[in-house]
Amino acid sequence: MDVLSIGILVFLGVGLIIYSVFPRKGEGRETVKRRLEGRRGVNEVDEIREKAKASATTKSLVKRATPILSKIVMPASDEEQSQLREKLTQAGYRAPQAQTIFLASKTALLILGAIAGAVTGASLGYDIKGMLACMMFAGGAGFIAPGIWLGSATKSRQDKVRRGLPDVLDLLVVSVESGLALDSALKRVGEEMVLVHPEVSEEFRIATMETQMGIPRSESLDNAAKRVGVDEMRSLVSVIAQAERFGTSVAKALRNQGDAMRVKRHQQAEERAQKTAVKLMIPLVLFIFPAMGIVLGGPAGIRLMEAFSE
Repeated sequence: MDVLSIGILVFLGVGLIIYSVFPRKGEGRETVKRRLEGRRGVNEVDEIREKAKASATTKSLVKRATPILSKIVMPASDEEQSQLREKLTQAGYRAPQAQTIFLASKTALLILGAIAGAVTGASLGYDIKGMLACMMFAGGAGFIAPGIWLGSATKSRQDKVRRGLPDVLDLLVVSVESGLALDSALKRVGEEMVLVHPEVSEEFRIATMETQMGIPRSESLDNAAKRVGVDEMRSLVSVIAQAERFGTSVAKALRNQGDAMRVKRHQQAEERAQKTAVKLMIPLVLFIFPAMGIVLGGPAGIRLMEAFSE
């Protein structure tokens, strides 16, 4: 595709946009006349209906195209599909069509990236090999972009759950010690922590709903731990299960677990603070030390050059 072909395509696209924006012959005058007269004609209602039908048609086309695009990169084995659903669940996307939309986005970004790479290569004057390289690079970047985004979203949600678990456990201990049963305490915590820690509140509310539907409490909490994918949540579920199994105080076990999580969070903060000095070495060596060397050794170097030139 040379520059002339790209210019022709751009010209046609601009022409279609201008044709769609400007009103057709006689259409604008009638609309302005009706508005000046203060009356709403039947044609305006028909136009609104046509726009609604067009938007519905667009949505239906997107719904039809999404499964087709997702089938191109659909994992072959059931195990890979279950792993993908688990990753989407850990990121907070539990809708039935989440997997289809995610896979369709990978295919769509692959195609769009390849087209953008071809246009970029043609505009820069590359040959066929250069255009193919641009298409492969841009298409590959578009293909892996949804996976990178999913990993970032999962990590962000897991960090929020880790930060919110100690506070949630404190409220859970207060609720249990005040006389509430564990199921009622979980329900109360899920309702009270919606604004402060919505991720943990959502998981507790889902676990409460599963328990009310007849699923055992241990199984519902285990499902919550699988949905989150955080070690702290798994340890909390195991502590509750062991306390109920051996008949020990649930409130005391939860209090100890909350203290342990708080200590662990403090240790993680100290670990990040200790890593800061090591991470600062890279910008120091690459940027600050060379600048300091130029500032300190520059005048001496200039004098040496002048002395040798004389």
